[in-house]
Amino acid sequence: MRHFATKHLGNKGLMLGTAAALAAALAAPLPAAAQQKFVSIGTGGVTGVYYAAGGAICRLVNKDRAQHGLRCSVESTGGSVFNVNTIKAGELDLGVVQSDVGYNAYEGQGQFKDGGAYKKLRSVFSIHPEPFTVVVRKEAGVKTFDDLKGKRFNVGNPGSGTRASLEQLIAAKGWTLKDFALAGELRPDEHGAALCDGKIDGFFYGVGHPSANIQDPTTSCGAQLASITGPAVEELLKKYSYYAKAIIPGGLYPNNPNDVETYGVTATFVTSEDVPAESVYVIVKAVFENFNDFKKLHPAFGNLKPEDMVKNGLSAPLHPGAEKYFKEKGLL
Repeated sequence: MRHFATKHLGNKGLMLGTAAALAAALAAPLPAAAQQKFVSIGTGGVTGVYYAAGGAICRLVNKDRAQHGLRCSVESTGGSVFNVNTIKAGELDLGVVQSDVGYNAYEGQGQFKDGGAYKKLRSVFSIHPEPFTVVVRKEAGVKTFDDLKGKRFNVGNPGSGTRASLEQLIAAKGWTLKDFALAGELRPDEHGAALCDGKIDGFFYGVGHPSANIQDPTTSCGAQLASITGPAVEELLKKYSYYAKAIIPGGLYPNNPNDVETYGVTATFVTSEDVPAESVYVIVKAVFENFNDFKKLHPAFGNLKPEDMVKNGLSAPLHPGAEKYFKEKGLL
């Protein structure tokens, strides 16, 4: 957990003059509610659903902080892989990660092979499904993922779950990044503008829908959604239980009247076993006791069901704080 140092202000005499008073104040017992504890949540780019989810959770936690003494802060980060590594380093308490990234981290596979299995990773609950979404310039002549070979394609920033999933997909197809004329590494908050400016032909993004990130280029420059199907996808679905087929409904975005077939993962909320059970319990309780409010905080949360959130996409064991709350409520 993060600790915040106080800063000394004013001249030396002022600091000395207040030192005794400060010492006396610190020596006096504080009421429980005043003993603030801090938790930080790592999310993703500011235009993505992760940031919205983290912000929603923190708002619900902070609403009652006078009672439980926990203060929650949300941080924009590089995404899933970054969040796991930063939780592991003790610099974040919790984070939002794709279910496949959580699996790889716990098992020491994929992008975590060199660092080894992170067996202290713990699940808190799952959130929304995240279909892998390919968005292309309407002039690019792209209907499916296969059409992107030889095109200028944004593959996602290093450290993001999107990038890790894209690399797994192209490996299953027998491709490498060299099969694109350009393999861009723009962050999610940059790729829409780059597409509309003609700097790239398309981008790949794992995101909950509807998303402002997809809404912007489809509105601004008539960008199109392309399907991701075929033998390589079927192979991934068969091999990895954290993947599932998905449909992005027609009419959800401007200029995209038809359903788009794809596949994807689930966004999950994770932490470390080192984070106190009391803190995780407070966070879980804040979300589930205000569940209808939580669902309204982002359109991607609209179809969430508590019974699914305690099991779907959870790639690591439940944290004891989460498990305690779910058992109390009969969800486990």
